[in-house]
Amino acid sequence: MITPAEPQEEQASGVPQHFVLTLLHSVTNAHILHLQSLSFAEHTALGSYYDEVGDLVDGLVEAYQGKYGIITNYQPTYDLPAAPLEYLSSLSEYVKVARKHLPQDSELQNMIDEIAALLDTTIYKLKFLK
Repeated sequence: MITPAEPQEEQASGVPQHFVLTLLHSVTNAHILHLQSLSFAEHTALGSYYDEVGDLVDGLVEAYQGKYGIITNYQPTYDLPAAPLEYLSSLSEYVKVARKHLPQDSELQNMIDEIAALLDTTIYKLKFLK
């Protein structure tokens, strides 16, 4: 199972890059899990997630870059996901922790709230809709 790394205080300058890359990878990971799913409810929940999260991340990055400049130095790493519920749950926890290390501007945090809400909704669907 992939667990997104928790940002380190000494790597604070790399947090935006890691945060964005982790969320952009979640589009691909959710799509892979969606294609491999044998459950219609899981297939649908993951499809909704990957359809929506890319646009939310794109909006966040554009707003961030408008205020703080272009994000560069993305790391060339990628890990395949494991089980959908565990992956999305670990991603939700990552967002909860990482957001504390990002700028606290209310408009940016509100955009992160939308990503967190999408994760929560998807986790609900994966847990309870069979």
